Amino acid sequence: MIPYDKNLKFRSRELRKNMTKAESLLWLKIRKQQLSGYIFNRQKIIGDYIIDFYCAKAKLVIEIDGGQHRSNEMVDSDKIRDDFLSSYRLKVLRFANDQVINNIDEVLKNMLANLK
Repeated sequence: MIPYDKNLKFRSRELRKNMTKAESLLWLKIRKQQLSGYIFNRQKIIGDYIIDFYCAKAKLVIEIDGGQHRSNEMVDSDKIRDDFLSSYRLKVLRFANDQVINNIDEVLKNMLANLK
């Protein structure tokens, strides 16, 4: 079982209520097992992190990154986060907000290819 910080539950719920445009768009496409029957959770707590979307069956983490993730500091932080998730044999896919908003079909194809 993957550990999680119970203290993040409130923040996770808040993030679910206030998703970004890109997160909302993707959620509309993957909720209720719409992507080949796979179940996704949103704003899932894993360790000390809140993951945007998670498919337990496929051990797949989906992160939707805004522009702030391009800064050197955030690139380093994301690397540490990805390494932690990888240590639990989770695969991490990152998509920029613009990718999701402007090319949702390609994002979904990429996700589907990594679910199998």
